[in-house]
Amino acid sequence: MAAMTATVTTPRATGPAASTPASSFARHRTGVVLFGALALLILGAFLIGGGTWPGSLTVDLTGPLGHVSDWIIDNRDTHPLFLYFFGHISNAVVLSVRGVYLVLLAAGWAGVTVAAGLIAWRVAGVRLALTAVAAFILCALLGMWVPTMQTLALMVVAVLASVILGALLGLAAGLSDRVFRSLRPVLDTMQVMPAFAYLLPVVLVFGIGVPAAVLATVVYAAPPMARLTALGLRDADAGVMEAAASLGATGRQRLLTARLPLARKELLLGLNQTIMMALSMAVIASVIGAGGLGDRVYQALASVDVGAALAAGIPIVLLAVVLDRVTAAAGNRIGTTAPQAGPAWSGWAVVVAGTVGAAVVARLASKPTWPDAWTVGIAEPVNEAVGWMTDHLYSGVPVIGGTADWAAHFTTWILDPVRDGLQWLPWWALLLLIAVLAMVIGTWRTTLTAVLAMAAIGVLGVWDPALNTLSQVLAGVAVTLVIGFVVGIAASRSERVERLLRPVLDVFQTMPQFVYLIPVVALFGVGRAPAVAAAVIYALPAVVRITTQGMNGVDPVVMESSRSLGATGMQQLRKVQLPLARPALLLAVNQGVVLVLAVVVIGGLVGGGALGYDVVFGLAQGDLATGLVAGAAIVCLGLMLDRVTQPTQRRTERGA
Repeated sequence: MAAMTATVTTPRATGPAASTPASSFARHRTGVVLFGALALLILGAFLIGGGTWPGSLTVDLTGPLGHVSDWIIDNRDTHPLFLYFFGHISNAVVLSVRGVYLVLLAAGWAGVTVAAGLIAWRVAGVRLALTAVAAFILCALLGMWVPTMQTLALMVVAVLASVILGALLGLAAGLSDRVFRSLRPVLDTMQVMPAFAYLLPVVLVFGIGVPAAVLATVVYAAPPMARLTALGLRDADAGVMEAAASLGATGRQRLLTARLPLARKELLLGLNQTIMMALSMAVIASVIGAGGLGDRVYQALASVDVGAALAAGIPIVLLAVVLDRVTAAAGNRIGTTAPQAGPAWSGWAVVVAGTVGAAVVARLASKPTWPDAWTVGIAEPVNEAVGWMTDHLYSGVPVIGGTADWAAHFTTWILDPVRDGLQWLPWWALLLLIAVLAMVIGTWRTTLTAVLAMAAIGVLGVWDPALNTLSQVLAGVAVTLVIGFVVGIAASRSERVERLLRPVLDVFQTMPQFVYLIPVVALFGVGRAPAVAAAVIYALPAVVRITTQGMNGVDPVVMESSRSLGATGMQQLRKVQLPLARPALLLAVNQGVVLVLAVVVIGGLVGGGALGYDVVFGLAQGDLATGLVAGAAIVCLGLMLDRVTQPTQRRTERGA
């Protein structure tokens, strides 16, 4: 085993370069940082003392934000900025959504279903075409056809605007290093910003309704398109680009004939991610009047009607699955399909003809809308099942206790101690701890960013609520990583387990955040523990999948070498796979943190409290100060957590 370890370990450099001060510090970096932190901790205890964030270092934004809110409300109907700019944007959004919705209604259930099947067939094949048809028919069977069309109309407009905006930003970033450097921190910040943080500023300007919902969705969904477009353009094959330039092609010709065709896969992946994020945000935007399926879920959750919430949640999941599968399959088929006989437009002509024919036939049969007699109500049976679960599983289960007992124990034994411990720590000690973690994992730049982000939370005056949210995130991340690593490692070591998990992970990764609140409310009621449970369920698929891919990505030659040296399976796992998969495991930690934070914030709707509750309260009451400050604190918290869990490439390579 010792020989095996020597085989897979990179030998340490020798010679003069190994003894330089810089390399010596790099080797002992962690020890130096920890020693310095301990010295600062002792010194700070004498010079600064303890206590929460001092009031003298806070900035009260209630007055200024209140004045801004009052000015916007007073001038929304009269000021030229609103009349001739925001007003035109609002009208354009309303007209666009209404136009798409009327087209969908005119096509009827038959036309829309056939169109979905034919489009899926055209870009993804027969199997996904049948899946799309079955999904839309099931939406109608559940009695959710009209809400589904409302959500689909909003989605079409929001995705189109997001793709255009994201593609333009990505195009600029892909062609200009200066724009890329300027845009990257903005996209990084928007990536860690939970969806709720987008809502209040848009509501303040556009009011409650469809325009605010669409624009919030566009802002949330455009960054993936921008990032992947820039990535595809910047990673274009240098040889191809040089050949195009040598043939005398202009910059525009190189873009249209070389860069964009080479970036087709990234562009379709960006479209896929934009669609999924837009659907997720379209559901969350029901809080600000988006209507459709999200509004049905939100209203059902507000009244704890799990059956009605599930009836509206299933079509959301079906839409997500169909849209994800079709766009992903279209991207995978690029470069692999054989040339088709006949003109390319003939397939789309079939789509149009089939859609129109189905709509006409349905109208001639006097069934343009889905008949009520063909619907199946599941709300009552589900509520009966929930009632049975409440009676038999919620409490009083012998030996193991009920789900309510589990939630109470989790709150008492984990959430409360973590929250109280964080709030007990002196503010400067917590900043020092964050600095140590960031320095050990990243660089001085990431350390500075993380510390300033956390300090900004104290300056905003929401230190204690932020620590409450942080305690929920830490508890959720711990549970997610324990389960995710175990399941991911098991899947990497067994093809059967991986095959069984794949469809489950696919479905869970396409479900919007809002939907995860439904089962936890049924099982655990409301409170902080259910919010953490929903966050764990949401983040777990990504952690499992990244862990599995990282473990499977270990060089087979190294694995075979260790096996030939007599290493057991457990020795291979501990000595080879885990060390070599370290970058993937760190990525899984980072993604787990970001995803858990996103749902913990939404957990404010089901009693999660803390910053999530402040955002919900600000939206409900139109309180800009409370909602915007809480949203800014969430952004800072997400930025800090992202920086202390995202090692730089240099550090990752050194650790591996």
